Amino acid sequence: METPMEAAESVADVAGPDAAGPDVSGGPAGAAGPTGGAATADLADPGFWRLPAPARAAAFAELRRRPGPVFFGDRATGQGFHALVRHADVVEASRTPAVFLSGPGVTTPAPARWVRLLFGDSMVNLDDPRHAQLRRIVSRAFTPRLLGRVEEDVRRISAALVDRVERDRPEDFVAAVAAELPFQVICTMMGIPERPRRAILDLVNRTSADIGVARSLRHRLRSPGRGLRALARMQVIVAGIGRERRRRPAEDLISALVTADVDGRRLTGRELGAFFTLLLVAGVETTRNALAHGLHLLTVHPEQRALLLADLNGRLDGAVDEMVRHTAPIIQFHRTVAVDHELGGPGGPLLRAGEKVALFYGSANRDEAVFPDPEAFDITRTPNPHLGYGGGGPHYCLGAHLARQEMTALFRELFTRLPEARSVGEPELVPSSFDHRVRALRFTF
Repeated sequence: METPMEAAESVADVAGPDAAGPDVSGGPAGAAGPTGGAATADLADPGFWRLPAPARAAAFAELRRRPGPVFFGDRATGQGFHALVRHADVVEASRTPAVFLSGPGVTTPAPARWVRLLFGDSMVNLDDPRHAQLRRIVSRAFTPRLLGRVEEDVRRISAALVDRVERDRPEDFVAAVAAELPFQVICTMMGIPERPRRAILDLVNRTSADIGVARSLRHRLRSPGRGLRALARMQVIVAGIGRERRRRPAEDLISALVTADVDGRRLTGRELGAFFTLLLVAGVETTRNALAHGLHLLTVHPEQRALLLADLNGRLDGAVDEMVRHTAPIIQFHRTVAVDHELGGPGGPLLRAGEKVALFYGSANRDEAVFPDPEAFDITRTPNPHLGYGGGGPHYCLGAHLARQEMTALFRELFTRLPEARSVGEPELVPSSFDHRVRALRFTF
């Protein structure tokens, strides 16, 4: 198992002339931390995530060439993680849930215990048997009839958004299209009335604004309280709708979730709030970012755009998968090692019980052992076993099918009616170690 000092010498070389190796004193017991200089090759340092994308990609490529996971730590807390950057390692961690636990928390920082007790546990932070029980309830609620209505809603909302684009000629693709589509689809599917939707979207933005984002100390100290207040208000709204649906069920997902009876269980009000928050934050943020990056990729790769427009129906599914592979809307999730484990089998790098690992999906999606010419954007790439929705296992994204539906329907509608639609300039990105977030993207047609 390598320490950052051994890896940083090579990573710093590819990260650019301003990248310095992290200040470390060894492995997990001597955790690494930011040097205080310019951008470093330390994945735990917010400075690394301010590097240009090509520099970060080159750093990850160097890490993938290392014989085992590199440990990165925070000198201030003494905590850290082993970076899983190869496709096979991320898949192994995803599909071995008894060894790689989600229960202690998958985000950085992990949610405080009192927060989880107050607001309920998100499914991403649960292990079996609780995770399996909740997932069965949720899966049972997605009836064929509900899924059929959702598909119709996706097409209808996509068409309405392109109508608005034609009529109003907005300048920001994110605000006008990419964020609106998944939000409206999820609210319609859940049965959220029109009246509170704008307030809910504002609360979603406040809740997710600081996940993995490097901000000033003053902002970091203020933001947890603001985020928790937003979360509380959002859960109050959905709990009220849930109570109403128990009395008067409708043909929507909230009704199905609060009336479903699976092994004598149905979602409680707190569980419904936690699921709704997960669905909105995860479903809206990831799809909006994939849509925005996708439009920009087709703009800066005109040969791929021409291929797509030459056979829109035949190539759109492949184009959507390649957008997700190339952009990796979620950068990383964490797991906690339950027992001593040799990664890759006997003789592999040893991970100790209690240690953390970070699953870097974007790096896995560029693993040269799986994807030829991984930096290329190729809508005809096949096979394309990307990990944009997770590496399989019990935490594979419940919304993967919906996300594909949304992206496919939107781009089909957009390029059928406005084939010249394209981005203008570079996307306005938000520096983050958690998601590949786009704040705004100017576009025209």
